[in-house]
Amino acid sequence: MSGESEEFDVVIIGAGASGLMCAASAGQRGRRVLVVDHARKAGNKIRMSGGGKCNFTNMDVSSENYLSHNPHFVKSALSRYTQWHFIELVGKYNIPYHERDHGQLFCDDSAKDILDMLLDECRGAGVEIRLKSGIEQITQRGGGGFELTTGQGVIACHSLVVATGGLSIPTMGATPFGYQVAEQFGIKVWPPSAGLVPFTLRPNDRERYAPLSGIAVDAVVSCGDKRFRENVLFTHRGLSGPAILQISNYWQTGETITIDWLPEQNPAAELQEAQRQHPKQQLKTVISRWLPQRLVTTLLAKALCEVPMNQLGKPELEAVVKALSNWQIKPNGTEGYRTAEVTTGGVDCNAISSKTMEAKEVPGLYFIGEVLDVTGWLGGYNFQWAWSSGWCAGEVV
Repeated sequence: MSGESEEFDVVIIGAGASGLMCAASAGQRGRRVLVVDHARKAGNKIRMSGGGKCNFTNMDVSSENYLSHNPHFVKSALSRYTQWHFIELVGKYNIPYHERDHGQLFCDDSAKDILDMLLDECRGAGVEIRLKSGIEQITQRGGGGFELTTGQGVIACHSLVVATGGLSIPTMGATPFGYQVAEQFGIKVWPPSAGLVPFTLRPNDRERYAPLSGIAVDAVVSCGDKRFRENVLFTHRGLSGPAILQISNYWQTGETITIDWLPEQNPAAELQEAQRQHPKQQLKTVISRWLPQRLVTTLLAKALCEVPMNQLGKPELEAVVKALSNWQIKPNGTEGYRTAEVTTGGVDCNAISSKTMEAKEVPGLYFIGEVLDVTGWLGGYNFQWAWSSGWCAGEVV
């Protein structure tokens, strides 16, 4: 290819979930679409998501499942391209899937089924995908549209869609390029941070709790007014598991999280009952009916664990109940982008049309998916946002 520019109706930067969805949608409208990505393969994050099974949406989706500085922004796109639309597409390709807890839908076989479906939709719509293609410069054309300088030459387009994702999992090729594009055109970017991410603990706490690595307990984790009930997993670095990942989106550095290890029980009443029924039993024996003994002997002072039930006074019982139902810990931080599933923050939604995903002040420039300041809960919500925002932009570009 020489120096002359190639013309497309639409150029999409990013061959991930939202970019491929947008490309298929625009291509089906007869638009000439090019998708460019610096990665060697399309849809890397789709391929490795959900332990290779891709939690592609959820049976129950609402704006409540998303964080954004503009909490109403997601409503329009989610209502126009719903989880049912995507489930119908999955059905059209006869992809077998199953429902897990909390309405999460996963592929039976492989996440690659979802990626192959999207690539097939793009092929059928005449979309061109160019991989290993970096963008060096973006300029606005006088008469409208954009020119992109790439390693392979200059590309021109009427509509430019930024679908570059966030900063999570840099080994998959994540970069801040999308935020830089927004800033180039004067659009505010909320500071990004790692979301849906395990916590690390302070050195003393880590030393104390690291031996519990591998233990998982169904618990309620809260921070401020947010609470999630799912498994909490101890790791050699700190705390993980679905409940921890969920709360990490809401936690700020320096804050304390609270864990109720016995959400189904009334430990005060049950300990009193145990005093009557089993007065000679040690405290740890009673509590180990409800929780793993290694956890019990770590949460409670060793001496206390071995006291017979009939020798426990009211203050000791209250301390035990607090340790089991209102356990508090101040994380040191998070594991960061290396293991984060998503990125919180991003392109300011107030600068973007919630119906079309077009930048209000920059005609022809669109932002979709995770690059925006929209973060879904764990459970298929981030993929649903990719499908919904991608489809909405694809219908207008």
